[in-house]
Amino acid sequence: MVLDEEFVRGAKNTEASGRARMLTARWKDDPPPENGPWRPPTETAAKAPKIRKPHPVRTALLALLVPVALIAVMVAEGNPKGKPQASSSELPSVGPATAVPSSRAPQVAPETPTPERPWAGSPAEAWPAGADALALPQAAAVGVFDQERVAKDLELAKAFLVATNLDPKVTAGAYPQAAIDLLSRETADSMAADFAHPSEEHDPADWVSRFDPAWAVPVTDQVKVQGLLSFEGDGEQGLLVHADVTFVYALKPGPQVGKASPSAKPVPNGGGQPTGTAGAKSVAWVQADPVTVEVQREIVRRKVDLRFADPARFQVKKDKVWVANMNSEWSNTLCGYNGGYLRPSFRADRSDEGVSASPGGGPTTDPYDWGRPMSTDTRCGTASRT
Repeated sequence: MVLDEEFVRGAKNTEASGRARMLTARWKDDPPPENGPWRPPTETAAKAPKIRKPHPVRTALLALLVPVALIAVMVAEGNPKGKPQASSSELPSVGPATAVPSSRAPQVAPETPTPERPWAGSPAEAWPAGADALALPQAAAVGVFDQERVAKDLELAKAFLVATNLDPKVTAGAYPQAAIDLLSRETADSMAADFAHPSEEHDPADWVSRFDPAWAVPVTDQVKVQGLLSFEGDGEQGLLVHADVTFVYALKPGPQVGKASPSAKPVPNGGGQPTGTAGAKSVAWVQADPVTVEVQREIVRRKVDLRFADPARFQVKKDKVWVANMNSEWSNTLCGYNGGYLRPSFRADRSDEGVSASPGGGPTTDPYDWGRPMSTDTRCGTASRT
């Protein structure tokens, strides 16, 4: 792939979208109002205020994988309220972590991944796979929610992560209806709008890990997972669930690799809606010749805060998820592509011509070092391995 002028322009630093800046200012100056001291509801009582949904903000970082593999580390973030305050309740407000991350990812001797061994040469080979890898912390009462309700909300948080990152039909390009159905109305409307009209500022990949089957096809129905889920009070007698999870996908080139331009945009809904569950085998999963088929890995890290607000103070619906904050980082995806899918970099679509040793000036990042802070650098950087 040649770094033409259009691609270089797409890789430049970008600022937050106008929509994101508007929401950030609104939340700063006009946070969701409360109803005042709690009192039993009456038929004439005014409605509680709604919780307004922040939109993920996406910026791109170009990266060069030594020696010649052009990839990207992508970063997306959205946080209109800033860091939430812990609850002042005397009840326990912080749940135990499901795992303690190491300070540095283990080093693995380089091996070539194949359809038969897609995780060869990757630390993810030793990681657990699928929804079972998302272990939940022990529930405890928080704010107005008792232990049983917190346990149910933790299950809802896990279901959202599964629906957006592990459902094999969604990963293979399908529309994430199950994920949208889990969300509060405002959040669901925002997510659906992004899928209907994907753009640089409103990219479905900010929400969901999925691949255009014309470009990238999963070679296995396994997704490797390493992560941490915890919870605390939201500072307003509600619950805040934190997730910091890395997902690793193994893919082979689709039929359009080497033919389509990286700027070409596929059909927004990606071939229809899913009809199965996260445990079903992907329709795009294939057996392949391990000798001739190239395999690339896409590493996606997501830090998500899911809020379950006090229903006496806010207009919320039971068993629905509100996304308070979402930061994402992608490795081995083409920089500047905003067509609604993750776009792995394949050798069949690369060219050494025009590739600079440091195309964006950003830092070198190990995407498998899960214990490091997530990068906030908006420049294109270097991924040390995939």
